Amino acid sequence: MNAIKETNFNLPGQTNFYKGKVRDVYTIGDKFLVMVVTDRISAFDVVLPEAIPYKGQVLNQIAAFFLEATKDIVPNWVIQVPDPSVTIGKICDPFKVEMVIRGYLAGHAWREYAAGKRQVCGVNLPDGLKENDQLPQPIITPTTKAAFGHDEDISREEILKQGIVTETDYLKLEQYTQQLYQRGTDMAAERGLILVDTKYEFGKADGVIYLIDEIHTPDSSRYFYKDSYHELQVKGENQKQLSKEFVRQWLIENNFQGKDGQSIPEMTEDKVNSISDRYIELYEKISGKPFIKETTTNVYKRVEDNIIKAIAQH
Repeated sequence: MNAIKETNFNLPGQTNFYKGKVRDVYTIGDKFLVMVVTDRISAFDVVLPEAIPYKGQVLNQIAAFFLEATKDIVPNWVIQVPDPSVTIGKICDPFKVEMVIRGYLAGHAWREYAAGKRQVCGVNLPDGLKENDQLPQPIITPTTKAAFGHDEDISREEILKQGIVTETDYLKLEQYTQQLYQRGTDMAAERGLILVDTKYEFGKADGVIYLIDEIHTPDSSRYFYKDSYHELQVKGENQKQLSKEFVRQWLIENNFQGKDGQSIPEMTEDKVNSISDRYIELYEKISGKPFIKETTTNVYKRVEDNIIKAIAQH
């Protein structure tokens, strides 16, 4: 399969290039960013050796779908989606915090709670909760955006005290985060899903706050299946999840959590294809649309041609 592992384009007007864990980002003059969502996959802050066909297309198209569906709440950075794996957008100065919002006690918040903490990012939690229980109301648990290594938990008080974000802007970010999460929750419910937790990133351009990056994708969010949620909670069993948690679980079962001295298990062709199939299933379940596999005969040429054509129009 012709997956997009990495790009090395030399685009018209290109002034900068940044390679993230899964995204290749090109700056065109001081006008816009071209974000190629590659098929690389990361877990435990490590990029795995094999790319997953169609994964980038899945993430980019889910993000485009939800950004379009939430632009009445907050303006977003998207200018055009010229290719299933590419978004062209406005250059924004990113806020140095990620706005994580949780409606349920899962993942990192649960691990903190299970270790005896009753406060996450300055937010108090009641006693007596079980893993995956619904919280009394959604809570915002921000993290700092680390250029390298792990993002760190931080409280609202600390963000304001350190002047990372002004109070006026931060209150706006909180408001947008709550509204976006509510919209995401309503849209998930229509698909028989529960939006458990998710994260949003924001930036500023010309004094306006924009929603940037991806939203409500299985890489940035956790979903449970609604129909089995209550029964599984009562039984104290694991929730059926729709996220990339299945990749993390496979790695854990094979003794890999990104720690020193651990080796990434072999990614056979069957394993790669099964992960690809799961991502396609995620797309169809989350969006309610059939997934159309874009041609991968010469995937790099297709992507580059579509970007160049789009740049010429702007």
